[in-house]
Amino acid sequence: MSLESSSSLDGSTDALGDAFYPLFQFLFDENSDFVSDVEERLEQARMGENVELYISRALAVGVLLGLTLWILGTLAGFGLVQFGVLTQETVSLGIPVGDESTAATLESIAIPAAIGVMGVVFGSIGFGAGFGTLIAMPYSRASARKRQINMLLADSVSFMYALSVGGLNQLEILEAMARAEDTYGEVAKEFQSIVQETEYFGTDYRNAIRQQALTTPSDDLSQFLTDMLSIVNSGGDMQQFLSDKKEKHLRTAKQEQEMTLETLELFGEMYMTLSLFPLLLIIILVIMSMLGEAQDMLLFGTVYVLIPLTGVGFLVLVSTVKQDEPGDGYLVPADGADRLDDQQNEGLFHLGLVERFVGEFALFSRIKTREGTHKTMQIATAPHVFLRDNPMYTLALTVPVGLVLVVVAAVMGVAPTSWDGMVARPVWGTFIWLYLPVYIVAVPLTVFYEWNLRRRASIIGKLSDNLRKLSSANDTGQTLLESIRTVAGTSSGQLADEFDVMYAKVNYGMSLRGALVEFNNKYHIPRLARTVKLISKAQEASSQITEVLTTAAQASENQDDIDRERKSRTRMQVAIILMTYFTLLAVMAILKTQFLDVMAGLTQQAGSGGGGGASSFSGGIDPNQLSLLFFHGVTLQAILSGFISGYIRSADLRSGVKFVVVLMTVALATWTVVG
Repeated sequence: MSLESSSSLDGSTDALGDAFYPLFQFLFDENSDFVSDVEERLEQARMGENVELYISRALAVGVLLGLTLWILGTLAGFGLVQFGVLTQETVSLGIPVGDESTAATLESIAIPAAIGVMGVVFGSIGFGAGFGTLIAMPYSRASARKRQINMLLADSVSFMYALSVGGLNQLEILEAMARAEDTYGEVAKEFQSIVQETEYFGTDYRNAIRQQALTTPSDDLSQFLTDMLSIVNSGGDMQQFLSDKKEKHLRTAKQEQEMTLETLELFGEMYMTLSLFPLLLIIILVIMSMLGEAQDMLLFGTVYVLIPLTGVGFLVLVSTVKQDEPGDGYLVPADGADRLDDQQNEGLFHLGLVERFVGEFALFSRIKTREGTHKTMQIATAPHVFLRDNPMYTLALTVPVGLVLVVVAAVMGVAPTSWDGMVARPVWGTFIWLYLPVYIVAVPLTVFYEWNLRRRASIIGKLSDNLRKLSSANDTGQTLLESIRTVAGTSSGQLADEFDVMYAKVNYGMSLRGALVEFNNKYHIPRLARTVKLISKAQEASSQITEVLTTAAQASENQDDIDRERKSRTRMQVAIILMTYFTLLAVMAILKTQFLDVMAGLTQQAGSGGGGGASSFSGGIDPNQLSLLFFHGVTLQAILSGFISGYIRSADLRSGVKFVVVLMTVALATWTVVG
């Protein structure tokens, strides 16, 4: 059914492209720079689309969306005229006209012209959005591929160097690199194109390398392939070439990290200005309300729209620069390793290898039932271990609990259910409706997520040292397995324990490659996966892989240096964001205690002295309502600042949950005192 729906969707889009192909021929020259550039980006994005048909389809979407918005804009213009929003006076813009007949003519066409202009503007926006979105898609995907290729290129060159040390020739290195998609992602796909050109189209692999150097979106990879081609053509030393390139790209990785951190520092300074703008606007609106010019909608819009938009916009801006580590960290087992293959998919609703055989014999159904009971008992007896390994599953428990508590509080009348009730009890109402469910959901998620991070970090923390020890032990003549036993006996920590487990598994009949893959998939850290891939592939050729282990240690140490620099520099960015928030919170608290409360007292004195009982600023906004809006503003700012801080630290929103909890607690404690 899904295949039929997909084919029908493709058919409809192709029909749109065919229908608008004459418009494409009328507007564009097939040999123009624009068409050539789009074609190049489609190839770099690996979208497999015909450029003429793709642009025709983009024109179709743009025209259809433009017509739709043109009709909506025209109808909106008529509606504004009917409701009296669009009048002769507003359309004329106060333009002086001397001749009465000219004035009458202008008045007669002013409204239709305004409606027509509105329709044209809406239609242009619709066409630009539809056409521009489809045209921008291959550019965006090509840019994303370029970003991932550049991030993985240093480790990919190290992998190829390890293969050359193991004795593989040029073609075997290309083929092994093409099969390493589970670890090297988009870089492996570029080499897949080379191998496929060679195997299926009979192209000489030199020409395939040359062609891929011209089409890859990454300039760094293009230069690498061009240099590799010169070594291949000249018969040079490929191992020495890869060794030199490995050193170069490790240095390049550090330089790119430096540029990224400098950009983040600039963004941190921008955030100080952006986050203080809503505060200044709120102060201006409060002063206007004191003078009797209350702007309720602007104040509500500033708190509930401008503050969230500012934070989300800055988060999106940071995401364009902040580089998350590509890959999921899992390694695809070797052919025939069904147990390891199913172990990767094993989870709460997948029982592993037994799933392959259910239905063939009744025995396997009973085994599945027993396995399900066994896993259920494992979770029931040690739920904390399961939640440590799968922290997102805490949401399945905490979200329903939070919703139930909020509903019960509302039904029992404990929580205010009206705006007036929220204004009367701002701190309590906000605590019940927002803080309580956030605490219920965020605190367990933070605990188990941070526990999971520290457990995985315990493996990475000593990885470089243990790789150096493995290299030294292997250099003495020990096999890789014997080196693992030696390092396990002379080291401490989680990684040493895992080495013991690997050694025991191999002694009980598992292959060393299988033990390495199973160890990696247990923690599924992308950086660890690249190291394990490097070692497991090299040890297939020989047990004496001292140079390979040294290369793996060097790459790991380079990544350690990058991580230390990133943590040091991003710590400053987080400090700037947190200090900006605390400044905003302090200003809002002072504004509440030293301004709102004082003015409310003066107004009440004036009202009692003059016989009135007003409690607002000259007919402006109620001080209690302002206090509620201030509290909501600092709360929203706490949530956004927390997520931004976490994302800058580790490119993962979940790491910002702990900052959210802390900042919200500070805001709650502050407003409990001043509110």
